[in-house]
Amino acid sequence: MKSILIIEDVEDNRELLKQFFEGVYQVYEAEDGRQGLELADQLRPDLILMDLSLPLLDGWQATAAIKADARLRDIPIIAITAHAMVGDEEKALGAGCDAYITKPIDFVELDRLVNRFLGQK
Repeated sequence: MKSILIIEDVEDNRELLKQFFEGVYQVYEAEDGRQGLELADQLRPDLILMDLSLPLLDGWQATAAIKADARLRDIPIIAITAHAMVGDEEKALGAGCDAYITKPIDFVELDRLVNRFLGQK
């Protein structure tokens, strides 16, 4: 079973994402950027869903650190964020995110993106 690491500081958002993907993928959770970076290194998930506004290490920094690590750089990262201003998508993609989706989450679009990267479901 392929795995998804959800890096999101808001518990309700993590729970929604977890419930949406549970049973189809192995789901792991982190509540801040530092924990997310550690779990990415330990678990080597098949995909990461990354909030960009995170405590301790924000999503841009965590993404850049993951993409700078030769062992982790091939893990696709989908930014899930409330940052929806002009230029935010380009900034996220520039930090290394492979795709970008805004909150409130369009689960049809998110499912399409996840399937694009994982080819499953």
